Amino acid sequence: MAGTMPHAIFVETGLDDGSLVAAYAAELPGCAVFAPTDDEAAGAMPMRVSAFTRWLRDHGEPAQAFVGDNWYEVERAAAADGRRAGFTLDELPPSDEEFATWLRWLELAREELAEAVDAGDVASAGPLLDGIERQDVAFVRQLGGAAPELSSDPIDRLYAARDALGDALEAAGPYQDGVRRMLRLAIADDLRAADALRRAA
Repeated sequence: MAGTMPHAIFVETGLDDGSLVAAYAAELPGCAVFAPTDDEAAGAMPMRVSAFTRWLRDHGEPAQAFVGDNWYEVERAAAADGRRAGFTLDELPPSDEEFATWLRWLELAREELAEAVDAGDVASAGPLLDGIERQDVAFVRQLGGAAPELSSDPIDRLYAARDALGDALEAAGPYQDGVRRMLRLAIADDLRAADALRRAA
């Protein structure tokens, strides 16, 4: 039965000047837990997977059911010198179908963040939003795209950065080096910032 086998987690240490750990569900790019310790991050994964797949289904995206809580760490890497960690799986190009699916998830995540920005206190998530914009622009440049012009309006800035990233990803295609990693991080960070804004409201 689907979901009864063990499921892999990748652990990223050293986030936010070493104060945070991220755990990523290997089978769901963008599904992540951010916590003070690796045990907390990994331990919260079953609930996060449940919330993430429910979020996908609520937006009309198919998502498999994951049964049980058998999530285990298979790889660990550290963020260093301002660069987020990469994992072995990130080196594998997604299929055309996966790529199209994850691009849709990326757009859903940015809409989620924009709604949270619109309803919340933007100042409380300022550093997260700035980091997301910088990361988007860095990914665009890495893909050979043109950096967007960013306005002073936070939602306009978010969409300009994400539109530029989406265009660069589509132009590069699924076989460009680093595409899987970019999608994983972009989706996860948008949803993390949206959660932070809602908690601060």
